[in-house]
Amino acid sequence: MVGIVVVSHSPALAEAAVGLAQEMLRGRTVPIAVAAGTADGSIGTDAAQVAEAIRSVASGAGVLVVMDLGSAVLSSGLALELLAPLEDEVVLSPGPFVEGLVAAAVTAGTGADLTRVADEAAGGLLPKTRQLEG
Repeated sequence: MVGIVVVSHSPALAEAAVGLAQEMLRGRTVPIAVAAGTADGSIGTDAAQVAEAIRSVASGAGVLVVMDLGSAVLSSGLALELLAPLEDEVVLSPGPFVEGLVAAAVTAGTGADLTRVADEAAGGLLPKTRQLEG
């Protein structure tokens, strides 16, 4: 099953987003790891922490990384450099943080492949956009 890594500057934000995604899974289990904050408890991101989170959910089916903003993207990119053998199995999602995570988790929970999970995460704002356009 595709694993998901949630990278955020804030542990509280990451845990809340994961909690919402898990509620939407309705009992299904998806491997999700969080890399949020710094080792000293400050707001920020840490590439080594992201790399470890990726390793923890890697199963051969691929890993989708969902990031909040700024240095989360930079730290995730650096983590891929640290994981050179695994980098072909990892996709960094450009999708929105909360909506993308929920879409990815629900799709991964159906057993979909990494490409499909990544596509759903990237399109995470489409339902809201359509609703607001109506």
